[in-house]
Amino acid sequence: MDHTHAHGSPASGTAIDPVCGMAVEIATAKHTYVHDGEAYYFCNPRCKDRFSFDPARYLDVNAKAEAAAKVAASVPKGTMYTCPMDPEIIQEGPGTCPICGMALEPMDVTADTGPNPELVDFEHRLKIGLLFGIPLLLFAMGPHLGLPLHNWIAPRTLQWIEAALAIPVIAWCGRPFFERGIASFKNRSPNMWTLIAIGTGTAFAYSVVALLAPQLFPEGLRGHGGVVPVYFEASAIIILLVLLGQILELRARARTGDAIRALLNRAPKTAHLISPDGNETDVPLADVKRGDRLSVKPGENIPVDGVIREGQSAVDESMLTGEPIPADKSAGDKVTGGTLNTSGTFIMEAERVGAETMLARIAQMVTTAQRSRAPIQSAVDKVAAYFVPTVVGIALLAFLGWLAFGPKPALAYAIVAAVSVLIIACPCALGLATPMSVMVATGRGAREGILVKSAEALERFATVDTLIVDKTGTLTEGRPTLADVTSVTGGDTKMMLRLAASLERGSEHPIATAIVRGAKERHIATLKPTAFKAINGKGVVGDVSGQDVAIGNALLMTDLGIDTAPHDAALDALRRDGKIALYIATNNKLAGWLAVADPVKPAARAAFAELEKRGISVVMATGDNKTTADAIARELGLIAVHAGMLPDAKAALVARLKSEGRKVAFAGDGINDAPGLAAADVGIAMGTGSDVSIESAGLTLAKGDLAALVRAHTLAQDTRRNIWQNVGLAFGYNALAIPVAAGVLYPLTGTMLSPMLAAAAMSLSSVSVIANALRLAR
Repeated sequence: MDHTHAHGSPASGTAIDPVCGMAVEIATAKHTYVHDGEAYYFCNPRCKDRFSFDPARYLDVNAKAEAAAKVAASVPKGTMYTCPMDPEIIQEGPGTCPICGMALEPMDVTADTGPNPELVDFEHRLKIGLLFGIPLLLFAMGPHLGLPLHNWIAPRTLQWIEAALAIPVIAWCGRPFFERGIASFKNRSPNMWTLIAIGTGTAFAYSVVALLAPQLFPEGLRGHGGVVPVYFEASAIIILLVLLGQILELRARARTGDAIRALLNRAPKTAHLISPDGNETDVPLADVKRGDRLSVKPGENIPVDGVIREGQSAVDESMLTGEPIPADKSAGDKVTGGTLNTSGTFIMEAERVGAETMLARIAQMVTTAQRSRAPIQSAVDKVAAYFVPTVVGIALLAFLGWLAFGPKPALAYAIVAAVSVLIIACPCALGLATPMSVMVATGRGAREGILVKSAEALERFATVDTLIVDKTGTLTEGRPTLADVTSVTGGDTKMMLRLAASLERGSEHPIATAIVRGAKERHIATLKPTAFKAINGKGVVGDVSGQDVAIGNALLMTDLGIDTAPHDAALDALRRDGKIALYIATNNKLAGWLAVADPVKPAARAAFAELEKRGISVVMATGDNKTTADAIARELGLIAVHAGMLPDAKAALVARLKSEGRKVAFAGDGINDAPGLAAADVGIAMGTGSDVSIESAGLTLAKGDLAALVRAHTLAQDTRRNIWQNVGLAFGYNALAIPVAAGVLYPLTGTMLSPMLAAAAMSLSSVSVIANALRLAR
């Protein structure tokens, strides 16, 4: 294949050079290259050579546009967009935030939404920036690293090399940040971007002046060869660090979006539509309308919310209730889209479709609750609103003061003073204050079984006064076990369990699994059943080694003509202990009963007692029935219990408590807990739970260990304290150093702080923040 020219006759129009981004006339293009059958056009041979060496790298340039197109195509028309930093900004269609300049994001997540175009763009900018930033750092810091570059290259030539390496980083990699900084000036809303734009822009501009016109500076500021120190590497590295921080934040948001899309994907892509003439055809889920009749087969997820019209089955509704035991459903019962049909085939009528389904509403509640800002960031922005204009004002006053009253050359001294003030106020330490604490805290948390998703979660968990906990999988193990085997006559319970476990071998029900597992743990061999039959809502019957065996509730026993009234009180007592009790009959005679329990986690009671001592009230919210919930609450010493709660009810409970002024944390493990986890001030997921619950939460207890709740609270308090200490160091250190940079000590010492020392002081403030954050590891 010819790799020097495109095949065929030249096309009309223009193409974009994938290396430099310039427009190239296709008809007159002299430099082309064919890759994977597609022609690319270049403005000069160097761009072509770079592309041919590594096409994959430069093709990523187009990823942003492709991702944006994919997002636009997958987002429904009329979708509203909002800013992740300024959620009050809402508009129809994509765009940029008028306050901070960030790319707006869709408020609704769809199952087919592509990658975040801004994340793709920032990752590409960082990759390109590192190609220039790493050599720049080596050239600038060579003498400190033992590289005698100053012996090999003339000082002024070295500065020109540094400038050439820094310009692409500042001009292209840092362009989004400067745009946001400019927007903050236009909108009179100083924020972090203002500080970044001022700090990096000033360091770069000063360096350019020092490189081009060193004669403007006092003789005392010049070094070997008459060169003035420059700070190209400082401005460029700050840009790359900020890019890295933005990428980490965008990736975290992307992971949350992936989890929500995984939730939406629980609904099948197609549905079995039954036409009026009785024929069955598969149609896209988007074509299902209210009132349509749909067929749902065993093992399939239910497509939409509706009601069963014909047939019966058992439906796994754990995504709603968190309970592992499928609910028996028959004609007239409601079913929910996304839940799993485990056994029989049934025909349902669609009642809620599209955005009206429970699945879509859960996803919407999660995305809405997640559009929030860390409280500390708001506080930093408020301080920055005063800090930024104050710094600029001081720099201006220093410039005018030295210009009016300073010694000759007054202009040079005025420039040095103003630049020193602005460099020393560069937001390195401020940018590190929260990320460093979170990074160290994350490492410490991981060692203690606590996975931290965001600084917001740690900060808020330190101040919570109410903890809402789910039951199944959070307070309990989420794995039913056989607890009791009782014989009515006091006879052989082993034989009774053998018959029960043998019959249940034919069922995949969690209770059946618990009975079979219980027999195995007791070393009781099972037999092969015959004529197995599940009776919806009642139990199972069959033949085991020539004996008629039945296991189920009192209704099943009544159907068999067996009177259970003398024993109902005993079984009610088991249920009040949080157990599921079932009768077992052989040859139409009551043999006894079995009880299945979901054990409470051993560390739960001690953990809650410790949290209560710390002033945190614990509330149980579960989809289980009140009798079982009350039994678990008694065992754990909990007073506040809310039973029979669906996902929206849990989210509403969180909202009500928050409206009362409480700081609420929510701990859960299921999809049904996702809205509550996202709506709370901080969500805490069990690591053994669903992906959606983990991604909806700010903290995850890796092993589902409730003792880690106490450790997490201690870590949260330590981290919050450390973050505020870092913010105080970042602002306080610079605030003390700014007057010195402005020259207030000149009358006493006869010297002023040079920009080089200002940069050193700026670095020291960062070092102090890092050192303080590292204390968290201990």
